[in-house]
Amino acid sequence: MPSRIRFEQAAGVAHVTLSYPKRFNAMSRAMWRDLRAVFERIQGMTELRCVLVSGEGAHFCAGGDISEYPGFRFQEPLLRAFHEDEVWGALSAMLACDVPMVAQIEGNCMGAGVEIASCCDIRMAAESARFGAPIAKLGFPMAPREAALVAREAGLRTARQMLLEAAVFSAPDMLLRGFLSQVVADEDVSELAQASVRRICQLAPQAARLNKQTLRALMHDQLPSLLATAYDYADSFEQREGINAFLEKRPPAF
Repeated sequence: MPSRIRFEQAAGVAHVTLSYPKRFNAMSRAMWRDLRAVFERIQGMTELRCVLVSGEGAHFCAGGDISEYPGFRFQEPLLRAFHEDEVWGALSAMLACDVPMVAQIEGNCMGAGVEIASCCDIRMAAESARFGAPIAKLGFPMAPREAALVAREAGLRTARQMLLEAAVFSAPDMLLRGFLSQVVADEDVSELAQASVRRICQLAPQAARLNKQTLRALMHDQLPSLLATAYDYADSFEQREGINAFLEKRPPAF
């Protein structure tokens, strides 16, 4: 099977699957380009309420496709273009996406997998999942933008151990370190992720997108830029429906 990013849509939910099973869903260059295109498409799909990101089969993502590395990693311009255009292009498209994202993490979540998971809003993991970025064993560092992303989401202490010790952490450990939202038995992780998706889908979709915009601005110290339009939702259907439903003692119909 070729490497690919599989996109499926049903009932307001986009299912994005990292699919390269023979390499534990390691990210090929084509997959990075496809991931960017998928999330740029998702951003414009106003009917979507949630995105579920998962890996094909028993693993989330084992890192990058190392078999491709000799073709570009030894020349600075090609290496720079790979990280700044292909990898960061995909990750930044995920980070810019206003649709809530849930990650369903199983098996190996290494390197690129940690970076992709770091872009998701809610991270659900199987108890046996493993996390790390042991690229020091391959003789190169994590690219600066990618390292900043992982350090922000996983914490500096965890990022230091991943990058300097090539440490690999269990899911319960990553829960304690604040990276994961919840950890459950392996056989329950799919239902856990689906339950999170259902909760999100029951809520006001435009409010969720506005919350993501606010949280993104907060991370980049750009809250003042939102103030001019922050209350434009005053006459929105969602606000009227939510408040009226509460006063009328009925569930809102978003």
